[in-house]
Amino acid sequence: MFLYQPPGGYCYNSDSIFLVDFARRFALRGKLLDVGCGVGILSLLLGRDYPVEVYLSEKQPRMLAYARHNFAINGIAAEEHPGDFLQVEFSERFDWIVSNPPFYDPRVTQSKEKSLNISRYAHHLPLEPFVAKVGRLLAPRGRFILCYDAKQSDRLLEALRRERLTPETIRFVHSKIDREAKIVMVQARAGSRSLCRVLPPLVVFGSDGEYTSEAAEAFVRAGTHSIKAEGFDEWRVENGK
Repeated sequence: MFLYQPPGGYCYNSDSIFLVDFARRFALRGKLLDVGCGVGILSLLLGRDYPVEVYLSEKQPRMLAYARHNFAINGIAAEEHPGDFLQVEFSERFDWIVSNPPFYDPRVTQSKEKSLNISRYAHHLPLEPFVAKVGRLLAPRGRFILCYDAKQSDRLLEALRRERLTPETIRFVHSKIDREAKIVMVQARAGSRSLCRVLPPLVVFGSDGEYTSEAAEAFVRAGTHSIKAEGFDEWRVENGK
């Protein structure tokens, strides 16, 4: 699968690859909304591998243009909902909502590059209003899959519970086995009474500094080939795409 990305600004990273692999534990089908889709990495891979109807939500027109191009060249259909997720009106209800949202604390030193800033810092998509809207958009028994800053796990779980989204599955991601968790991946379900399963941690690097077998296999399953380029619309015209 080929994905075009901007040469400068935000590009998808391993968090998205691991989140897709986490989502593979569940039988995805029906309508899927990707919130803050960026270049489309999450929903492209899930749309390729599962029988889902893909919907995209993205506030940055440039990133949505990349996503549109990536879906087109990979032959996957998607419906766009441009604009701020908290402001956009949706007529659909979704069986699945997935997101790798901005979660860095805005009190730290921030990037001055606009696209990076929007993609990284939580004030661009505040957690509590974000989760509240997800709760309103999920179909009965619908599921929400996201990753977030592990240091804010308590806040995330509280926000989910407040909106009656039961955290059913949780997994922490550690760069190395002796390091603190970097992110937490959560699957929450509307109207569920299930107890929470905390899976064994995903450890990214072994003691030798190489990817662990599980992390490496996630990249193999993703099978992405990234191309950093500007002017891809012109490339499409020139090449008859």
